[in-house]
Amino acid sequence: MKSYHEVYVANIIFCCAHCIGENFFEKQIEADKIPCKGAECSKCFDDSNHLEEHKRRHSGEKLFECNICNKRFTALCDLAVNSRIDSGEKADNCHVCDRAFSQSGSHDSHMSAHTGEEPYKRRVSNKAISTPDYLNSRLKVYTGKTLHKCQVCGKAFTRSCDLNGHMRIHTGVKPYKCQTCNKAFTKSDQLNAHVRVLTGEKPYMCCLCGKAFNQSGHLYTHMRVHTGERPYKCHLCSMAFTTSSHLNTHAKVHTVKTLHKCQTCSKVFTRSCDLNSHMRIHTGEKPYKCQTCNKAFTKSDQLNAHVRVHTGEKPYKCYLCGKAFNQSGHLYIHMRVHMAEKPYKCCLCSMAFTTSGHLNTHVKVHTVKTLHKCQTCSKAFTRSCDLNSHMRIHTGEKPYKCQTCNKAFTKSDQLNAHVRVHTGEKPYKCYLCGKAFNQSGHLYIHMRVHTGERPYKCHGCNVAFTTSGHLNTHVKVHTEKTLHKCQVCNKAFTRSCDLNSHMRIHTGVKPYKCQTCNKAFTKSGQLNAHVRVHTGEKPYKCCLCGKAFSQSGHLYTHMRVHTGERPYKCHLCSMAFTTSSHLNTHVKVHVEKNLTQSCIALT
Repeated sequence: MKSYHEVYVANIIFCCAHCIGENFFEKQIEADKIPCKGAECSKCFDDSNHLEEHKRRHSGEKLFECNICNKRFTALCDLAVNSRIDSGEKADNCHVCDRAFSQSGSHDSHMSAHTGEEPYKRRVSNKAISTPDYLNSRLKVYTGKTLHKCQVCGKAFTRSCDLNGHMRIHTGVKPYKCQTCNKAFTKSDQLNAHVRVLTGEKPYMCCLCGKAFNQSGHLYTHMRVHTGERPYKCHLCSMAFTTSSHLNTHAKVHTVKTLHKCQTCSKVFTRSCDLNSHMRIHTGEKPYKCQTCNKAFTKSDQLNAHVRVHTGEKPYKCYLCGKAFNQSGHLYIHMRVHMAEKPYKCCLCSMAFTTSGHLNTHVKVHTVKTLHKCQTCSKAFTRSCDLNSHMRIHTGEKPYKCQTCNKAFTKSDQLNAHVRVHTGEKPYKCYLCGKAFNQSGHLYIHMRVHTGERPYKCHGCNVAFTTSGHLNTHVKVHTEKTLHKCQVCNKAFTRSCDLNSHMRIHTGVKPYKCQTCNKAFTKSGQLNAHVRVHTGEKPYKCCLCGKAFSQSGHLYTHMRVHTGERPYKCHLCSMAFTTSSHLNTHVKVHVEKNLTQSCIALT
């Protein structure tokens, strides 16, 4: 009979012979692998094939040979990558700028230029970096591994080429010259950025609002508009800013003695030009005049925005639904429709709004004494027109009629929503998964799938739901006497069709058959998902990195890579995971550790 130790190694994990030490089973367990400290490495594997592949790295054996360049490799995956490089095949395409890559890792690193995402943080300075290779390079500065030091200013670099580039700052050498204007630069990337200014090329596009930039750093800073991040905080007051330059300008308010103060309202400015512009509010001066209608404005940007009203120009376009605006601020507010964001919350009730104007109108319901009140149901409105519209509910008047099917509605927006049923138009698109809706309210409810919000809670049990309709259906389980109950497992359903579908689990009936491979399923939804395996269709696309999936659930799980969400937490340690399967695999580590320690104690 095999000892427990032999069974454990044979059935649970496969360990490298170079790695196992005498005290293997007493080593500390981390994550979902069992580490061991040996002379050469400390790797263990849960698959014998991975172990064999790893052993070849120690022995130097290279079984796989490239037919193009005859180069040999220890792993099949390394050969596959090399083959794509030799053949020029680039399977991973960027959905933003159409650039192609032969390796998925290169594609993922490139996507950070568009998304502004910098997921890798230094353990020392906590600064975020977009790629793991650059992170490792920067860590060498702190660890002191083979540094190349500047003799002038003492700055250290991990590579000699970086030191050579840095030395040009001191020597003044600028070898990279612009062919158009002869302006010279110390670095090639500075020249490339400059050339884009002349050509107008803006390859770095924001995936949320479509705004484009000629430098990746500008996109990274812009993303703070959407995330609300303000990392630069004033240590003298509570104000925070999106850029260091904005903070530096603000700091002068506290530190600079000579400030430009408005004599009317005492507001202070760090620059005289800002004070001059501000003074026009008090003097009423409007030097910027429209040539078409003679309307005047205090600021030039106000005039520029107004001119677009006459020209019809709408340069700010929503990349999700195509709607265009003449002001960037209007697009920014519009994006809340797609993101289902309602940042303006009423402090007197639970209602929330997309704009401050809508909130201010609503607040009057709580504060204004003179309200327009309905004589039938006592509901109050701040505007008489809203009361008139409401009265149609009681009178039954429906003045808005559909030209296609003659269905009538009490409000014009109800008619507009109904017309989209005939036209198939779905202007409200989810920015996370691309799913589109014909009503903004449906998108708002859908967003709870991504956020995990379940605001409708059952008072009879702890179950929560995304919509009131689902809650009402569930409540019947507690309140209704006539339920459709499964005679096998006693599970209850409010509808007979749900029970019939459930019974197939027990009977084994699978009426939905695949026409390609004859595989059968209990539900039509399962069949539809399976068919995509054959067709290769992947309708659920990530708007951040372009990766596509055949099932919406897979996209939902994938989005946690971008959001950093790890909802599955281990109750035995502090680790968290993106999927329940990863958590289950991890939990086995604790179980096996306890068994191993018990075995050691017995021996």
